[in-house]
Amino acid sequence: MATSRLPLFFTLSLLYLCNMLSFAMAKPANFGRDFRVTWAGSHVTELNNGTSLQLLLDQFSGCGFASKNKFMFGRVSMKIKLIAGDSAGTVTAFYLSSETDKVRDELDFEFLGNRSGHPYTVQTNVYSHGKGDREQRVNLWFDPSSDFHTYSILWNHHHIVFFVDAVPIRVYKNNEAKGVPYPNAQPMGIYSTIWNADDWATRGGLEKIDWSRAPFYAYYKDIDIEACSTSEWQSHCSTTASNWWDTPSYQQLGPVQARLYRWVRMNHIVYDYCSDKSRYPVPPTECLAGI
Repeated sequence: MATSRLPLFFTLSLLYLCNMLSFAMAKPANFGRDFRVTWAGSHVTELNNGTSLQLLLDQFSGCGFASKNKFMFGRVSMKIKLIAGDSAGTVTAFYLSSETDKVRDELDFEFLGNRSGHPYTVQTNVYSHGKGDREQRVNLWFDPSSDFHTYSILWNHHHIVFFVDAVPIRVYKNNEAKGVPYPNAQPMGIYSTIWNADDWATRGGLEKIDWSRAPFYAYYKDIDIEACSTSEWQSHCSTTASNWWDTPSYQQLGPVQARLYRWVRMNHIVYDYCSDKSRYPVPPTECLAGI
């Protein structure tokens, strides 16, 4: 199903990176304590004493949950096991959002279902000061429905990085100096949803949900939040000195991460708004900045 698997060098490098990052991981969140159901509570089931969660999609409804607190900079990660089998038309999402309407800031992971035997596609998007339309799509190089995988967002004053199992798949730099909006003024909550998006999600809406396979399930566990909560923001999180995510080693990709990022870009990216001349005859400013 995948077009290219991680070479041995990258696999060993990932083990190293995971060991390097483990010191910064927070105690996993508890759903009952740290999150709330946002819609269709009958479709959300806590498992294992609140340390994991099941979301359900059927003909009647999807569902979702959100953090009780909002955060300003840091890293959020969660392990997700996506819908198995024929998942065409479904979308499972993990995202950060300020939920502020026209001036919304948002960082999106959207997992676009597909017909059995085809790769799962993950779409990322960045909204800043209400401006979005910055979609990129990557075909995953593994089956994300056969086991849990870790999806992370690092957000600091310098850049935003989307990770899949410690592999950076997208980098969005802070280019405010060049007039490009960057989300740095509003705290964001943590959200996840599962819903029917068969009007656009798979092959532009050509592939519809096969409801004979319903209900559809996605599973979550080990949500880690290393970030400044809203209550901490004004006291000490507005400065970079005290936060590990703004130290020099996190201000840009390291050599191993840069090689992994190039590998993804060469082998697995299937859409990049920066290259879409029908939408942007002149590439947006941020597209010329590199990593």
